[in-house]
Amino acid sequence: MYYHDKRLQYPVRVETPDPLFARQLQQAIGGIEGEIRVCLQYFFQAWGARGPSTKYRDMLLHTATEEIGHIEMLATAVALNLENAPLSLQESTVAANPVVNAVMGGERPRHMVEGMLQRHILSTGMAAFPANADGVPFDCSHVYASGNLAADMFANVTAESTGRVLAVRLYNAAHDPGMKDMLSFLIARDTMHQQQWLAAIEELGGARALPIPNSFDQSKEKQEFSYVFLGTDRDGVPPPEGRFTTGPSLDGKGQFSVMQNMPLGDEPVLGPAREGSGAQAEQIGKPASGG
Repeated sequence: MYYHDKRLQYPVRVETPDPLFARQLQQAIGGIEGEIRVCLQYFFQAWGARGPSTKYRDMLLHTATEEIGHIEMLATAVALNLENAPLSLQESTVAANPVVNAVMGGERPRHMVEGMLQRHILSTGMAAFPANADGVPFDCSHVYASGNLAADMFANVTAESTGRVLAVRLYNAAHDPGMKDMLSFLIARDTMHQQQWLAAIEELGGARALPIPNSFDQSKEKQEFSYVFLGTDRDGVPPPEGRFTTGPSLDGKGQFSVMQNMPLGDEPVLGPAREGSGAQAEQIGKPASGG
């Protein structure tokens, strides 16, 4: 059960509407680095979390709910950046339109605005929608909820890291002080969320929790390949030396080493194509019919 408050988590102000920036903000809503992704990711991780303690489930629910507020902020920012934008297709495509020139500062490339502006006009009435900056709908393909808490926490660090990269790029692209202020808040929250997922990983054992899942008996894996870096240069040039090629493994269960990758299997040989499979007669192994 969820509750709502009509007030925003943080103020959203736009002094100079900018339809191009509205399009860019769509990436933070429905892009693979965006807020819909992390919101759903944390919810599904929470709803599927198992274990004797509900601590991580509760943490995920708190943060997932916060992310709903971030979607709300960004959707509001998109709508505010579309204030005073042209409302007709004809109007929006007139190169000399003074409204377009005003909201675009006279310098923004019109062709970058046109496509998405048509969607904002025709589909939403100048409001945000669940799609990325190119208008591609969010499809949940980057929502990761494995049922393994450690694996999910690592996925969350990646999600918040790429999300913060996007927010920083938007901050650098923003001209409006209100938008910079809003984004500075979202960047700060991304900082915290990176830290909280890493802290959870530490509580779960950090590197000592590796490999994931740690419940699998490693004696059943081909252990001679568990901690060896395989070089794949065809001339046998060794890979660059690094922490990943020498010394103890991070989980403390092995030693890193290097080996030239060599084929251990034979060349695959497949049987003939099956009758009725639609293959050529030569693939099936029978004479071709005359024609």
